[in-house]
Amino acid sequence: MLPICGVPATIEQGMVPYRDLFCRDEGFAHISRYVTGLILSPNKTLQGIYDLQVWDQESPSRRAMHAAVFEAGWDAAALMPRHRAIVAQDHGKRGPEVISLDWTLAHHEWGAEIYGVTKSYDDVERRMARFQTVVTAVVANRALVDGIEVRVQEPSVREAEEAYLQATARESYAQMEHVRARLLEFLYHLQHRFASKKRTEMVVEIVEQSEQEGHFPAAHYAFDNGVLTVELAHGIEHQGKPWVSELECSRNLVWRGQWRRIDAVAAELRHNAPQSFRPLQVHCRSGETKTFWAFTKTVRLRRYGRKRIVIVHEREDLSDAPRFLLTDALHWESGRIIETWSFRWTAELFHALGKQGTGLEAAQVRTEEAVNRHLRFSCVAQSLLQRAPVVASSVEKFAFAQGQITLGQRCRVIAREVFHALLQVAQRLFTDGRSCEQVLEVLMPA
Repeated sequence: MLPICGVPATIEQGMVPYRDLFCRDEGFAHISRYVTGLILSPNKTLQGIYDLQVWDQESPSRRAMHAAVFEAGWDAAALMPRHRAIVAQDHGKRGPEVISLDWTLAHHEWGAEIYGVTKSYDDVERRMARFQTVVTAVVANRALVDGIEVRVQEPSVREAEEAYLQATARESYAQMEHVRARLLEFLYHLQHRFASKKRTEMVVEIVEQSEQEGHFPAAHYAFDNGVLTVELAHGIEHQGKPWVSELECSRNLVWRGQWRRIDAVAAELRHNAPQSFRPLQVHCRSGETKTFWAFTKTVRLRRYGRKRIVIVHEREDLSDAPRFLLTDALHWESGRIIETWSFRWTAELFHALGKQGTGLEAAQVRTEEAVNRHLRFSCVAQSLLQRAPVVASSVEKFAFAQGQITLGQRCRVIAREVFHALLQVAQRLFTDGRSCEQVLEVLMPA
């Protein structure tokens, strides 16, 4: 837990392309320090980040940093479009490029008043929990994973409002004031009902915005069956791009003139024609080459039309549960479909790094604008961290990496820059004749 004296050079250089979005130099300095704290601070709330700050002159208040980050009138809506334009410069020329669409739960057990937090059942942890539902889009190649959109789904109040309207209904209203009040209640309910968006609708909007900007013209799309909808599929196809999705086992398709469940078809092939599953060597996104056994065929599905399916096993004896993949690219081979699907897991990497490393679920703020700003800065922090200049370390503690550069090493580079600035401040204070107690009070006030 190092005190942060100024902005590290890596963060300072990485934030230069964003400078014109912000109003004042002082506010931009606060934001740069905040992004630094999202990477280095163990407590990634604004309070925790502010507590690590050290200023050469008079220290601004925590309120000043809060206002600069969450309330100032800088162009917050333009931050993610600018971020997409910046990270796009490192994509498109490094092999396959895929945009992964997904959503995750950002837990806030003690933050019932935080925007977007609702108490519901968590299917992963199998318990009731408080969380935000965050819809994400991630672009990845073999070297980089960059978040290009994060949006919080607003919790639906439809059931609560309908229950209220039913409980307060009257047979008649004698006074016009009561009629007006009741009409307003109905109108507000309709407004909330039409404004509420499902996760799948938000994903479609993200794709439309990304394609309209045109920063990733060569990127394909990959997502799982929780995101797949007819509207999303048609929207991507309208842009002339292929997509790969996982398909639930209960999906029906036309098989030999009859509608059959795809898991029943897979079981029939496994027992009656196991030779139809051909071995494939696939170069996955992680760089690992894995062997799969796959069956592929172009079939027809309800509402989706003609699509290519791939039934994938990871064991030669076909004893494992199969994975079902679906794509609109009818000319693709099984290997290319599986390779594209392997990029879908970059969304999980983005979620894990965001939650553990850059504070994706640490937003202790209540308003919608503040929560959105925090999530966007988390995306920026992740991208800056991945681009930190570093060489493969030969230190014994990093021997596990086998010469590869890890995110931990990149984070260590930024920490070294912060520590260097800390030593410079201490050196200057000691040169001025300060005692150890006085220097300690500056660097870490009691």
